[in-house]
Amino acid sequence: MMGAGLVLVEVCDSNRLNTEATDLLETRFPEVAVLHSDCLSHCTLCRVRAYAFVNGRRVYAKNVTECLESIEQEIRMELKKYGLSSD
Repeated sequence: MMGAGLVLVEVCDSNRLNTEATDLLETRFPEVAVLHSDCLSHCTLCRVRAYAFVNGRRVYAKNVTECLESIEQEIRMELKKYGLSSD
């Protein structure tokens, strides 16, 4: 499934963030498109942290749960720029 794409979340396939968790973002936020890539060329970070890019901004955390929370927070901030609410 691919969202509207006002907010783009890019995830490396080798990263700790799994497809199921990130695809739920598209369900929760219809304005989001999640793009899974073979490699985002941040291998050092990818090995030690869960991370993604949200509209080009790197978001990372110590674990998957915290990273998803940070990604959702970043999505909400991006949606506010467009005058949209996630609630």
